[in-house]
Amino acid sequence: MHGVMGAADRAVSLTREVLLTQKPGSLVHDVQNDPRFQHRGVDLLWDVPGEQVRGVEVKGDRQGGRRGTYFFELISNAEKDSPGCFLYSTADLLVYVFLDKQETHVLELKAVRDWFVPRARSYPLKTTKTRTGAVLYTTVGAIVPVREVAEANPTAVRVFKVPR
Repeated sequence: MHGVMGAADRAVSLTREVLLTQKPGSLVHDVQNDPRFQHRGVDLLWDVPGEQVRGVEVKGDRQGGRRGTYFFELISNAEKDSPGCFLYSTADLLVYVFLDKQETHVLELKAVRDWFVPRARSYPLKTTKTRTGAVLYTTVGAIVPVREVAEANPTAVRVFKVPR
């Protein structure tokens, strides 16, 4: 669990840095531990002056940058049959952080989800196991090439390299 939390913390930190750089004067509020936002799949609120506050879901991937694929979470906890955040999140943006490349991909979640769902069966599924204390659970996601998502959604995907 410590490795998962460390990756999540790094992903949130890089996301905050990118968002604040993109819109100077904006604010980023961390709502990861706020129960009002947890069930909505929203980790951050991005408050840009003069614009509507946007919900942001952050996903950190420690190795996906080498593979060039996203892991779109379809089932969060297979043992409890919980839907994955890619399907249920009410966030406006999904910020997918490739930690190995220090690269953030800002995806307009609704547009990308609307594109993905009719094609979901054409992508392979992968499972990962996560331990929280004594409990081990299985997450299921689709492995989707970054290139395909960007080509199909050119205005809905923005990539930012974070300086090291």
